[in-house]
Amino acid sequence: MDAGFPTYRGRMEYVCLDCGARYPGDSLLYTCPKCGGVFLLENLDFDKLRQQSGEEWRNLFDTRCASRTMAFRGIFRFYELLAPLMDEEDIVYLGEGLTPIVEASPALRDRVGLPFAYKNDGQNPSASFKDRGMACAFSYLKWLCRRHKWDEVLTVCASTGDTSAAAALYAAYVGAPLKSVVLLPHGKVTPQQLSQPLGSGATVLELPGVFDDCMKVVEMLAENYRVALLNSKNSWRILGQESFAYETAQWYGWDVTDLCIFVPIGNAGNVTAIMSGFLKMLDLGIIKNLPRLFGVQSEHADPVWRYYDAPKEARHWQPVTVTPSVAQAAMIGNPVSFPRVRALAERFVEKGGERAFQVMRVTEQQIMDAMIMANRHGHIACTQGGECLAGLLNARLLGLIGSNEHAVLDSTAHALKFAGFQEMYFNDSFPPEYQVRPDKSLANKPELLLPESARNGKAVDEFARLGAEAVVKRLGLQKK
Repeated sequence: MDAGFPTYRGRMEYVCLDCGARYPGDSLLYTCPKCGGVFLLENLDFDKLRQQSGEEWRNLFDTRCASRTMAFRGIFRFYELLAPLMDEEDIVYLGEGLTPIVEASPALRDRVGLPFAYKNDGQNPSASFKDRGMACAFSYLKWLCRRHKWDEVLTVCASTGDTSAAAALYAAYVGAPLKSVVLLPHGKVTPQQLSQPLGSGATVLELPGVFDDCMKVVEMLAENYRVALLNSKNSWRILGQESFAYETAQWYGWDVTDLCIFVPIGNAGNVTAIMSGFLKMLDLGIIKNLPRLFGVQSEHADPVWRYYDAPKEARHWQPVTVTPSVAQAAMIGNPVSFPRVRALAERFVEKGGERAFQVMRVTEQQIMDAMIMANRHGHIACTQGGECLAGLLNARLLGLIGSNEHAVLDSTAHALKFAGFQEMYFNDSFPPEYQVRPDKSLANKPELLLPESARNGKAVDEFARLGAEAVVKRLGLQKK
């Protein structure tokens, strides 16, 4: 099969999940003008993709792995499944996607009681999974600006850190006609995450409150002004994040039998995208069955868990007021993509059975213990990665997952973004509202072997001898 840039083009439409209204895909829309509902994007020419067999699609996507075509180096290796209306010149690639799936170390695997792996999405360019969605959203914006000959578009997002870092990075790379503004909840973003949009040159604005408050502000801006909203209400972002599902299936040779995917829910965009991606592959025969999907939420922000924990006939959607969480990207009490979750989960369960989609709840203590435990075994899990491992441990304890199954945990960001929480864990300095105390078997601190004054007035050789003696004494070393 030809591995060159595709000639196939789809026709994309926004479809409102509430009232069913449809709108052309060449406009900046985020919520339905008729009823305010959220959208999914639909390719009206998706049926044409069925003209190729599942085997042909698998071979094509595998062939593109070796391509030197820049457009295929990242998420757009799966061009036909994402946003197939762009030309090659529109596609933005900064090294996103193709993040490694790293099997749990043997000791950690044995401790958990079944084989599992981390997909390290913190190894994306801005160190989080948000780059998948931004690559698609900014490629679409380039296409849209070229199509309409727009000379300036303001990109705006609310964020707890990762979204703003990714949006600012991609806006800085694309440049004119795009300009980046990010809105952050004051004091709710780690210093490492705050430094990223500042470094990329974005206009960074802060407001008191939490993420949900900032989200309401940017939604109001998007409804009344020509701005490009880059939160997960942006349906093009959701398309880009589907690539997590495609890469996972490809890594396991397109056989997802007995695979269990654990995903933090947060604003619910990622779990939505992953479900959508697996459903598309099933529809085209690329995979033969669905994996099981577990969404995970902290008890400090658990509206989706509450919804699915209720009996089916008694389910009622109700946002919650969040309390501080170490899984900052998941500290969202009213996830905007919940209608997408509900719609896609129904299809997922219909195709995969009642056990295909479930939601786990974990404590803040479990999140931090799991993150530290993972990283003590050679991984680079963020707090959301700890949330997923805690979800796996709880699912194992509840008998929801068997030892014959294999789990893939989504570590959405790099551990270094959350170094401050690790420091609080080691120093036992978490504020009471987090409800986290360190497990002394996991805590770690540097040890000062000699007083600062020990260096004063001593030659290098003399100080080296004193230092070596201190190390020998501390470690109990024996001479050769």
